[in-house]
Amino acid sequence: MKIFQNFRSFSSGKPLALSLGMFDGVHLGHQTIISELKRIASEKNLESAVLTFWPHPRLVFNPNEDLKLLNTLEEKTTLLENFGIENLFLKNFDEEFRNLTGEEFVKQVLVEKLNVKHLIVGHDHVFGKNRSGNFQLLEKLAPELGFEVEQMEAVNIYNNNISSTKVRNALLEGNIKEASLMLGYNYSLTGTVVHGKKIGRTIGYPTANIDVDSLKLLPKKGAYIVEVLFEGKVYRGMLSIGTNPTVNGEKLTTEVYILDFNEDIYGREITVKFRDFLHEEIKFEGFEKLIERLDEDRRLTEEFNF
Repeated sequence: MKIFQNFRSFSSGKPLALSLGMFDGVHLGHQTIISELKRIASEKNLESAVLTFWPHPRLVFNPNEDLKLLNTLEEKTTLLENFGIENLFLKNFDEEFRNLTGEEFVKQVLVEKLNVKHLIVGHDHVFGKNRSGNFQLLEKLAPELGFEVEQMEAVNIYNNNISSTKVRNALLEGNIKEASLMLGYNYSLTGTVVHGKKIGRTIGYPTANIDVDSLKLLPKKGAYIVEVLFEGKVYRGMLSIGTNPTVNGEKLTTEVYILDFNEDIYGREITVKFRDFLHEEIKFEGFEKLIERLDEDRRLTEEFNF
């Protein structure tokens, strides 16, 4: 996959079949668009492309907003590449760009700069200054500017249209299986293992504290069954998101106990994939009760059908 930052170094070879949007999560709705992009590109001798924005436009309009995303930029890039997109345009949502009307954006960017011949948009996509661009505008401009446009219907699961917002909400409620269904894959976190208080090792459950990107959405506080990926191997794990209330902790941490594992991995990168929710964060009366719960969580993790 070729990646272009702010369209730099891009020169139009083959015309493009393109879709635009945040693609946060690259969920099943996005994957449907990608499949159609690839089909059209193959059929019409075009190259497939996605135009997305980084940072998220909401952070440009509201820099103090505590917005959390389903994907880091690296994760999103990897997902789009794995799903077969040939070109990725990362556009900085700067002052000049945000002031383009919907019509100016179509003419100046999509047609003149990127040579888009087939455009696919989601069922509710709007763009341009004051949200002035929509599917109706694209239908009007397409014949005169020489491109085709199609609008994809929302993907529906359990009579519920999939969206990035709904995936985020499911994760914030601890509904891991529902989130995974909408994503089409298991939600994951990647980060570097850092030093913590090392309390876990004193009770037989040493944990790896994961330093997660500050923009990455953490699921609801509590305990989870996870897969742990480290150096090409997969392990079972029990992950905790919370403040360690039993020892009067205050800082939010993400830490994982890896079953059948005994290596020093400080400073190394690991990935955890969420498989199921165990229970909410609990403040125990003492270590004895905490260990009893950890023993039970371990039993459930060992019995879980990965």
